[in-house]
Amino acid sequence: MSGILEGKRVLITGVLTEASIAFHTAKLAQEQGAEVILTAFPRPTLTERIAKKLPKPTKVIELDVTNDEHLRRLADVVGEELGGLDGVVHSIGFAPQDALGGNFLNTPFESVATAMHVSAFSLKSLTMACLPLMQNGGSVVGLTFDAQYAWPQYDWMGPAKAALEATSRYLARDLGKQNVRSNLISAGPLGSMAAKSIPGFSDLASVWDHRSPLEWNLSDPEPAGRGVVALLSDWFPKTTGEIIHVDGGLHAIGA
Repeated sequence: MSGILEGKRVLITGVLTEASIAFHTAKLAQEQGAEVILTAFPRPTLTERIAKKLPKPTKVIELDVTNDEHLRRLADVVGEELGGLDGVVHSIGFAPQDALGGNFLNTPFESVATAMHVSAFSLKSLTMACLPLMQNGGSVVGLTFDAQYAWPQYDWMGPAKAALEATSRYLARDLGKQNVRSNLISAGPLGSMAAKSIPGFSDLASVWDHRSPLEWNLSDPEPAGRGVVALLSDWFPKTTGEIIHVDGGLHAIGA
């Protein structure tokens, strides 16, 4: 029996450690039949080391999503390797330390601008860089952390994720004619490298202990990875501009 990504070619960003959603997405995508290429920044060697733990060998290319030259050459590099693309996974987020951890009212605009550029605008940049390779349509999937709410310690990453969510909707609007879908997975908290960079992350994560209807495991990124793979597949052919919650159901519970 073939996998749900059989014959698909997928570019995945953000594989930093085995604890990352991106790593589990890459692993599941390969198991489901996809050819995968990874991008990395700022240390491709780190990603190359982690990539050795995937079921099949995969190429890692350097990509800083804020670097226009990197973005310009991306289609050529990926095209040479895979011939084209059917899916793109945006698993990129960054905010300077002074934009997190309770400093919301004092964060300078320069830090906010960095968070917005790397975490939100890059969804558009990455998608447009890959668009020439998606001649037969495709699926763009990003990762968010529910931006409907103000979370403890999350500060300017909250507005950055809200901008990411809006960006995905506008991409859905403008790329539908080319049969390119844009959707997001809203994952619950996980003990990834990104999470560890948030001061007081445990305060935020502890909310899941008593409010999530389904038991939530901070150390299990696979459910979110499964969600990404499902959206990359042909099983959601008419779904775009959507945010699917893989958060144990917490988003549906008031108190």
